[in-house]
Amino acid sequence: MKPWETLEKARTPDGEELTLARRGEEYVLRVGGHLLMSSRMHGSEEALARAGCAHLVARPRVRVLVGGLGFGYTVRAALSHLGRDARLTVAELMPAVVAWNRGLLAPLAGSPLEDPRVTVVEGDVSALMGRHASTFDAILLDVDNGPRALTQDDNFGLYSLTGLALAFGALRPNGTLVVWSAGSDPAFLKRLGQVGFSAQVQHPPARGTKGPRHTLFIGKRPPGAVGRER
Repeated sequence: MKPWETLEKARTPDGEELTLARRGEEYVLRVGGHLLMSSRMHGSEEALARAGCAHLVARPRVRVLVGGLGFGYTVRAALSHLGRDARLTVAELMPAVVAWNRGLLAPLAGSPLEDPRVTVVEGDVSALMGRHASTFDAILLDVDNGPRALTQDDNFGLYSLTGLALAFGALRPNGTLVVWSAGSDPAFLKRLGQVGFSAQVQHPPARGTKGPRHTLFIGKRPPGAVGRER
């Protein structure tokens, strides 16, 4: 078996090493030596986009927020469900990940950052949500490995009651929050309900129709609902 080839390195805000590596045609991102994602398993990322955006295809002037760029598969899949007048904002904390997606990783998902509907914001998705009240029709969060299997402790705030309240407030009435997770988390599902979401769970396969199953938490902001402050 071929050895892994390290292509790029960067540092996360808390000092952990972020590594981009390749073996054959597979690319992986690791944080502090822990696997964050693989280009071989993006079926659940496409399911993430479908759960949040498939019902928006005929709606005019849609606005979507994607938290976490990864290899660009979620952005590409979301764009396939959106009209020409839609606007998609990507919030990515790591400038290196954005640069890699504009360069050597661009072909993986068909260069989605070149789509004129896409705007990239290099920064914290929580801060961005806090600046946009009742703005987005869908928010898709794929940060770290989900609410429980975190590689960076600082990311827990995004999945706390406070972070979920920010997402609730940034959505328009009837808006949808979809959160990708490596596994189930009943406590997180409960928190979604506590801030006002009507929530459900899906378990799509990691590789299209096969492979291990990941978890999608889907929260709907009911019309007229008021979030609970935390």
